[in-house]
Amino acid sequence: MLNEKIRQLRTERGMTQKELARRLSVSPSAVGMYEQGRRIPDSTVLTRLASVFRCSTDELLETDYSRDVGDVIDSFARTLERQSGLMFNGAPISRSDREKLANAIRVAAALSSPAKRSAGR
Repeated sequence: MLNEKIRQLRTERGMTQKELARRLSVSPSAVGMYEQGRRIPDSTVLTRLASVFRCSTDELLETDYSRDVGDVIDSFARTLERQSGLMFNGAPISRSDREKLANAIRVAAALSSPAKRSAGR
């Protein structure tokens, strides 16, 4: 449920209700009510929640639908692009390196696809 997801994501990120409220431009009591399921965030607050938690509104709402792995990889690549200060083994990752990482994941997904395995038998 949305209230549990909000609480989970907030605590995973080490935020207090007060800090989340400040970032959402709502009162701390509103955040408390969201987490208790006594109030449902409107679409504007839902969009802000997704931005603060760096996730999609689908993830917040736990929308369950089938997705193509290519869509997931594309979403991951967009997430990589948005991350500032991303590091690997203590060294900054350049934009070019992030693109290479996303492409490597695409290659791995293509090699592990059921259609590819069936053709190789």
